[in-house]
Amino acid sequence: MQQSVMKAWWDSSHMAGGNAAYIEELYEAFLEDPNNVSDQWRSIFEGLPKVDGVELDTSHSTIREQFKALAALGPAARATSNAPSKTSTSDDKQVKVLQLINAYRFRGHQHANLDPLDLWKQPRVRDLELSHHNLTEKDFDTHFNVGSYAIGQETMTLKDLFTSLNRTYCGSIGSEYMHITDTEQKRWLQQRIESVQAKPEISREEKIHILKGLVAADGMEKYLGSKFPGAKRFSLEGGDSLVPMLKGLINHAGESGAKEVVIGMAHRGRLNVLVNVLGKNPSVLFDEFSGKHDESLGAGDVKYHAGFSSDFATGGGNVHLALAFNPSHLEIVNPVVIGSVRARLDRRNCSDGSAVLPITIHGDSAIAGQGVVQETFNMSQTRGFQVGGTVRIVINNQVGFTTSKTEDTRSTQYCTDIAKMVQAPIFHVNADDPEAVLFVTKLALDYRNTFKRDVMIDLVCYRRHGHNEADEPNATQPLMYQKIKKHPVPRLIYADQLTAEGTIDAHEIEKLVSEYRAALDHGACVVPEWRPMTEHSVDWTPYLGHDWDAEYDGTIEKDKLIELGRSIVNYPESVKLQSRVKKLYGDREAMLAEEKLLDWGMAENLAYADIVSRGTSIRLTGQDSGRGTFFHRHAVLHSQSDGAEYMPLQHVSENQGRMEIYDSVLSEAAVVAFEFGYATAEPGTLTIWEAQFGDFANGAQVVIDQFLSSGEAKWGRLCGLTLLLPHGYEGQGPEHSSARLERFLQLCADHNWQVCVPSTPAQVYNMIRRQAIRPMRKPLIVMSPKSLLRHPLAISSFDELTDGIFHNVIDEIDDIKSEDVKRVIMCSGKVYYDLLEQRRKNEQSDIAIIRIEQLYPFPHEEMAANITNKYKHVKDWVWCQEEPQNQGAWYCSQHHFWGSIPDGAKLTYAGRTASASPAVGYNAVHNQQQKALVDDALTL
Repeated sequence: MQQSVMKAWWDSSHMAGGNAAYIEELYEAFLEDPNNVSDQWRSIFEGLPKVDGVELDTSHSTIREQFKALAALGPAARATSNAPSKTSTSDDKQVKVLQLINAYRFRGHQHANLDPLDLWKQPRVRDLELSHHNLTEKDFDTHFNVGSYAIGQETMTLKDLFTSLNRTYCGSIGSEYMHITDTEQKRWLQQRIESVQAKPEISREEKIHILKGLVAADGMEKYLGSKFPGAKRFSLEGGDSLVPMLKGLINHAGESGAKEVVIGMAHRGRLNVLVNVLGKNPSVLFDEFSGKHDESLGAGDVKYHAGFSSDFATGGGNVHLALAFNPSHLEIVNPVVIGSVRARLDRRNCSDGSAVLPITIHGDSAIAGQGVVQETFNMSQTRGFQVGGTVRIVINNQVGFTTSKTEDTRSTQYCTDIAKMVQAPIFHVNADDPEAVLFVTKLALDYRNTFKRDVMIDLVCYRRHGHNEADEPNATQPLMYQKIKKHPVPRLIYADQLTAEGTIDAHEIEKLVSEYRAALDHGACVVPEWRPMTEHSVDWTPYLGHDWDAEYDGTIEKDKLIELGRSIVNYPESVKLQSRVKKLYGDREAMLAEEKLLDWGMAENLAYADIVSRGTSIRLTGQDSGRGTFFHRHAVLHSQSDGAEYMPLQHVSENQGRMEIYDSVLSEAAVVAFEFGYATAEPGTLTIWEAQFGDFANGAQVVIDQFLSSGEAKWGRLCGLTLLLPHGYEGQGPEHSSARLERFLQLCADHNWQVCVPSTPAQVYNMIRRQAIRPMRKPLIVMSPKSLLRHPLAISSFDELTDGIFHNVIDEIDDIKSEDVKRVIMCSGKVYYDLLEQRRKNEQSDIAIIRIEQLYPFPHEEMAANITNKYKHVKDWVWCQEEPQNQGAWYCSQHHFWGSIPDGAKLTYAGRTASASPAVGYNAVHNQQQKALVDDALTL
């Protein structure tokens, strides 16, 4: 009889359904202090096998199975333990009280007062009701042990506990952290949140600072609205708390030891942040609204894409601030910011992230909708991309452009649920309660600094106007905007609160408002913490004012080059190489002895060795970069005996530059954006991203279009990022043939970058060294090879390397007399070797084959001096390519080809016909097409 009653009790409890996770939570509380749990549970836990120092042979799986048995058997488990066979009513309720505490920790956020408009209606959560736990108001005066609830008391009356739980978890802050598996992190968060019931006392000085921030945020928007009515500004109104939030975050970061803060955000509130946080001169912004611009800045960009840098005074010293430039592709700036932070950390030799803080600011629809967010989260704890955690802030105005229905914008309860993939704590906070905002801001930073992980703040607010100020929001959100029109601005709400509590009077508030307005009229900086920039920013001076012909000494003594080569083929005896890798290193020894000519992998590694020996650092990332997708690089060795890694390039010389090679996560967009951010923050490092196959760069097209190709024209941002994109038609089908050369050539203008197609090991050696040594920073796009990595003709001697010259154009190499030439074939890349071999087979001596190794900037001078003048008598010129006619270089560079041939000559095309697909999928058809285009080029 008793057992059936107990079974009914068990089935109705919070533990029904085999809630082993809950029992483990109780067990963790027991381990912390046995008095945290009831006598019953204490007796059960004490009966479990000991792991700490007693019965060490008892595996964790055994204990886990006992937990499962307890959850499954319920009261029957007690009969086989040391627990008493009967339970008292008070003990039953004690267990229920602990369940109630756990329920609030898990689900209290669902009843929190988060929406300033009170339109956000959460479903009823029965777990948060007393009745669900068989508790009633009759139990209010009973004292219960509160277990690990970090209120500073061992026992509380149920009434006080219930009030405290609601104040802590259901006020203006909704905390989500119980998805974190690390107990230490959960306990830390519970201590910080519960000890002050999520509402600590703050000083009058802090309250005035908050108010001043709200006055500035509101005043700025009203000023712009009155001076420039109808102009797009992507107003912050409704999310005004962001300004005191950021200022509080930066100040707390400075007090915690940070020296730099890098911020990434989209449009909403950017102008406000520029003026009221970073200290941009308002008069400069107003000039931009009036249409004035500096013609020396190039093409420029719209106001709400602009970045800015300044120094900000904090209690811990000046902190350098950088707001990243950002195009309209919303979330793409996030990995750019993280990459910039990693560069700054490396420059400061800071490995734990304490010196530089990344802050990314998101829109609610964008963070849930754009895949680069997931990619960036996924990188956050990886070796090559971690920065010690990022503080992520969502300006949650509950509308995505014109879409407000949750079922249209995401498939999760919250827009921030994506953060759970990395177990980041999430703090939802009502933006109309700026003191709660300040509390979670400090809490978030302290968590990030303590555990070196990402943390999310969901600033739940609203958008007072449409997506931009020209939109009419009532058309799509009538109910929301009827409420917004009647809703007071955050400044008024907080000012009324402070006057009611006697912190400040109405006259002082009016004075703050009028003083801010006067400061805007004056046009000077309105941020008291603003300071002129000093030593925080990297010096770009050595890289300014140089053109493509900037002089540099690329020569190297042969003995020095061989010495460098010996350093990169040496490895400890403890490193046992895989047989193929051992043979490759044996071949490299033979190359150093000049018994074999240099292949691609050896020449490339020699380039890296020379660069780091000069003190320059190199960062190379990609999905197979350590080994090389095509098994050619093997710069990172893996011992077959213990899996240990060894990188010879890190042992070139005593004072060498840093050499880092990381196999990246399976991402293109976020990784390329990260490397762009790194390269724009660290010109002294050669930064390289290698695609697994060249067409994989398609996944990063937005980075290429909106940052890499146009960043200098729009924002004056120099960048030396190098992309290695394997390219060549080997019969591997549409997706593994083309790096889409035509897309890069289409974007060529204003000398924005270099597009190169090196065809020999010596060329890749000198191209890489030129990118690092030449005193200019422009992106380098490389159509790198696949089959040429081991092609018997793609070899070079040491003498070809030591001259230090990358040849933009390579003339005919066979013994062909120029006066006998009747046709000149121009080409780039792998097809050259197909043409060369076939011409030799045909024993033709009247056709010259010219390689154009740099397609942009096109080498007109070298062509005129070395090629056109030499073959000026030839009237038959051909451009030969492997790619279809509508792809490759033919259409985008044809005007350059025409400009390079003699007057009166004709130019024809030899290659595949136009195609919607980059290549055919059938190997037989590929071979047929390849033979046809080669024969076409060689047939007079």
